[in-house]
Amino acid sequence: MVSPPSRAVPAFVRLAGHELRWQLLTELARSDLRVRELVALVGQPQNLVSYHLRLLREGGLVTAVRSSFDGRDSYYHLDLSRCADGLSSAGASLHPALGLTPPSGDRRSSVLFVCTGNSARSPIAEALLGVHAAGRAVVTSAGSAPRPALHPAAVRVLRDRYGVDVAEQRPRHLDTLAGQRFDYVVTLCDRVREICPEFGGESRRVHWSVADPSGGDDAVFARTAADIDTRVRYLLPVLARPVPTG
Repeated sequence: MVSPPSRAVPAFVRLAGHELRWQLLTELARSDLRVRELVALVGQPQNLVSYHLRLLREGGLVTAVRSSFDGRDSYYHLDLSRCADGLSSAGASLHPALGLTPPSGDRRSSVLFVCTGNSARSPIAEALLGVHAAGRAVVTSAGSAPRPALHPAAVRVLRDRYGVDVAEQRPRHLDTLAGQRFDYVVTLCDRVREICPEFGGESRRVHWSVADPSGGDDAVFARTAADIDTRVRYLLPVLARPVPTG
């Protein structure tokens, strides 16, 4: 006798299926955000938002990191890889043919990555998006207070782990980009997020709260690059779509 298939609702569906939690996931899919920003976006009391954020963290879909700009704040980040795994498992539990098909498109977007020194995080993001986009994006990086040169560990990790040579690249000041327009402006530093200028009225602002690896060894840079690489790969389908307005 064949056993009937399990009727248990997949964990991802149980966790993400709640209306408020789905709203929180949707907002965090666009950008790393603080609690007060999420409260404003979803229009719910802070204690309720914090409760559901805790459930999402316990379920492994959301992580939190202390802000490097204001240590009293934390930025919440959606783990897109865990979400993709959860969605895939949920689809397979319903029918084996249900899978995730990444969106495609030939749109060429312009993207600016920004951090303070433009010596580690933003040039790593620039290089990795350049590799993954394969000509489908125009990518630039800059800093609010650029260092004299790229951090040697950033150069090494890009060369040794991703096959990208940026040894001749030099940090760029944000001021040199005044008047230019970008479809997406991605800040990777909590401090620079507060002072980053506008680049065109229709630019989409995104924040990735990534800790500065500059005080660490090559292993720290490798972990930072891996985090940025994951974020960049999940940015690609977004770039294939028209830039949202309003």
